[in-house]
Amino acid sequence: MSALDPRALRHAFGAYMTGVTIVTARRNDGTPVGFTANSFTSVSLDPPLLLVCPGQFLSSYQTFTTCTHFAVSVLAEGQEDIATVFAGSKADRFAQVICSDDLHGVPLIRDAVAQFSCTSHSCVEAGDHSMLLGRVEAFTHHEAPGLGYVSGRFFSLSTERAALDHVDGLTIAGAIVQDGDAVLLQRTATGLAPLHCAHQDRGALLTHLRDTLNAMGVQASLGQAYSVFDDAKGRKHHSYFLATGTQARPNADVVAVPIGELSAQTFASPALRTMMLRFADDARSRHFGLYFGDTEHGGVHAPTDRR
Repeated sequence: MSALDPRALRHAFGAYMTGVTIVTARRNDGTPVGFTANSFTSVSLDPPLLLVCPGQFLSSYQTFTTCTHFAVSVLAEGQEDIATVFAGSKADRFAQVICSDDLHGVPLIRDAVAQFSCTSHSCVEAGDHSMLLGRVEAFTHHEAPGLGYVSGRFFSLSTERAALDHVDGLTIAGAIVQDGDAVLLQRTATGLAPLHCAHQDRGALLTHLRDTLNAMGVQASLGQAYSVFDDAKGRKHHSYFLATGTQARPNADVVAVPIGELSAQTFASPALRTMMLRFADDARSRHFGLYFGDTEHGGVHAPTDRR
């Protein structure tokens, strides 16, 4: 059996949408340790068990595989910076966030949507990680949106829903389809544009867009909303989504443009040019935010990649 490509496998695993948690414990000398994890799941209600998977690459790996107590904080939307701190910061992570200790003296992240205080139940080594089972001794929970994570990026469901919730007039739905180091664009009479369609029914927005991509010979997987704006003069609402894919069948109206050459292209409108130049910058940093506004004014909700 041939060896699997680890990068491709990681990408495939990343297609599964998860929440984001911070797992914490204390070393024997009392020093707090913690890491960002989306490998978290509930296991059992009776007894109450949950599972996290610390990796051997963690400097705190030994602590988590031998600790008697640990805690899990499920992050809320807007806590991307905390996830980033615990994913890679070399400085004192706990000096950069607000925490409070649980009944075992283990730090919990303030304002997390859920917090679980656990006694270690068992720990089993599994490849380059371990499966750490914890028995929940206490927990808190409040109604708020959790922070999402998929395909190497954070996402905010409530932000995207709010952006897509108000539609008055014709809707233009488009996909910025990245194909390797290029992006697939559509030729129009006035210049290039993301692959797109127009319709009146907001409820059919994504279905219509997927059908349009298929009809153009493009196989693509849609991701997060990337730019949502109104064109007041034309009474049009624009919603563009990030996507990855490839041109499966030739189409004279579809052209692959290297991301590094986007600034030299002529686009169908100034708003589309601004959006695509932002995409070129974001593609370099892998930090993709959501623009929400109109063709003249707006802002970017810009979460940060976990790794």
